Amino acid sequence: MDNTIRYCQYDDPENIKCPEEAGTSGFCYWHDKSVDKSGPDVKENLIEFTRSGGMTRGICLKGADLSDIDLVNHHYKEGFDFSYADFYRADLSGAHLFNITLTNASLMKADLRYANMNCAKVQNANLLGIKWKGCKIEHLDYGKRIKQDIEAKQAEKQGNMNKALDLYEQAEEIYRDLRKHAEHEGIFTASGELIQKELTMRRKQMPKPSFRRFSSKIVDLFCGYGEDPIRIVGISICLILICATCYTFTGLVYQGEVLSYDINKSASDNFSLFLSCLYYSIVTFTTLGYGDFTPVGISRAIAAFEAFTGSFTIALFVVVFVKKMTR
Repeated sequence: MDNTIRYCQYDDPENIKCPEEAGTSGFCYWHDKSVDKSGPDVKENLIEFTRSGGMTRGICLKGADLSDIDLVNHHYKEGFDFSYADFYRADLSGAHLFNITLTNASLMKADLRYANMNCAKVQNANLLGIKWKGCKIEHLDYGKRIKQDIEAKQAEKQGNMNKALDLYEQAEEIYRDLRKHAEHEGIFTASGELIQKELTMRRKQMPKPSFRRFSSKIVDLFCGYGEDPIRIVGISICLILICATCYTFTGLVYQGEVLSYDINKSASDNFSLFLSCLYYSIVTFTTLGYGDFTPVGISRAIAAFEAFTGSFTIALFVVVFVKKMTR
């Protein structure tokens, strides 16, 4: 009779193995996907297993009733590590999950109503279809981009547009649900970032050669969909410098004399001309128009474009800035 102890075959993508004894399936109870964990004893058993130092990475808890469970690692800086765990359709309502690590986990369609997810780490986790009502999500760390967003870009690079569009649609839904919940919870800084990501995912679903996609991209570049006033300042500075450079070569009239770049003049003279053009570009952009310099030839078209764009950009900055400050 073979009395050799067999250990769980679980081995996650980071090459971390489970040290628990395996059952007939080759996996331990917690990593065995074929075991039904919807029973009433799962919650207490999981608490005991977690607090005794059990391997919680990659465990399967599909459909488990974990309502009001306390999975906070009290008196320790780091929370319990449930990376790669499967909580598909699990009931986590009212659960205490402060500072928990759920990196690469699946929370798809999980019930997180009134749970505490403050400071939880959910980078690259599947957050599709989660019930967020009443859930605390301050300092929720979902990374720069969610799982579907990352996978959609990869699929697009590989030329699989059908898969990419489906993933972009899922990403939009997740960002929208998170944004609405963040707004409801009064976390307006996070909601501002999320609406940018939401609208970016919507843009990615539009046909590439389309006016809607182009105009959406312009709005994003100018002001981050109304959430980033600093972008407007950056665009304004770039436009002023570009127009100043154009005026340097196309010429301006000053006291009846046409001033323009001349290769035969010294570098200091041409630089002085650029500074004068920069001054004119600023007063044109801000629609001050002192009248000491006047455009000539092609400079007139450039000045008209700059004045129109400047008045629009300044108004846009005021709207976006006030919107951010009132939050």
